[in-house]
Amino acid sequence: MVKKNTTKALIFAAGLGTRLRPFTDHHPKALFLVEGKPLLAHSIDHLIKYGITDVIINVHHFSEQIIDHLLKNHNYGINISISDESEELLDTGGGLKKAAWYFDNNNPFLVRNVDVLSDLDLKLLLDLHTGKNGLATLAVKERETSRYLLFNEEMKLCGWENKKTGEIKTSRENKSVSRHLAFSGIQVLDPKIFDLITETGKFSLTEMYLRLSKDQDIYGYLDRESFWKDAGK
Repeated sequence: MVKKNTTKALIFAAGLGTRLRPFTDHHPKALFLVEGKPLLAHSIDHLIKYGITDVIINVHHFSEQIIDHLLKNHNYGINISISDESEELLDTGGGLKKAAWYFDNNNPFLVRNVDVLSDLDLKLLLDLHTGKNGLATLAVKERETSRYLLFNEEMKLCGWENKKTGEIKTSRENKSVSRHLAFSGIQVLDPKIFDLITETGKFSLTEMYLRLSKDQDIYGYLDRESFWKDAGK
């Protein structure tokens, strides 16, 4: 039996899931089946494997279906809270800010996207974050994508690039970019981040990270070992 730990987690499940149409025309992407199991169950099972049993899930698109599903499955035997964005979809940054009240134990916490399938070693990610003592640690991979996070030689975030449009945003201009890496949708954050959020309403975590990384350490964890798949593709 996996020993329970005090780490909490947020699952981003509020998105519209447009890439999974026509399923998401009538259902939330969190309930899309992969190998006979909803994406939400895959995410929860991943957390449970590492003893994480206190989870908050943000909901918006067909939110009542997610809540009903959790009730029917007895919350998968863990402690689940809901961050309700039914009135307004807040994007990743706004969704994190709305759920801030949940992370009250001063411990680093995990955030993962519901549409990511992965067996990433969460203990390794948490340990790396604790050792670096940064504001956030983002799991990244060497894979082809249209949008890359840019890191310097110390694996600190220093920018972002959209390969399709050619747009580049830099935050640590005095540091040379040494790696272009793709975000895996799994990350660890320090709760002190909430004191640094000045954005309001709907906003992106990526944009917020680029602002904060000018004087805060946001690290990348290069994951070469785990299985990873974007279910939307």
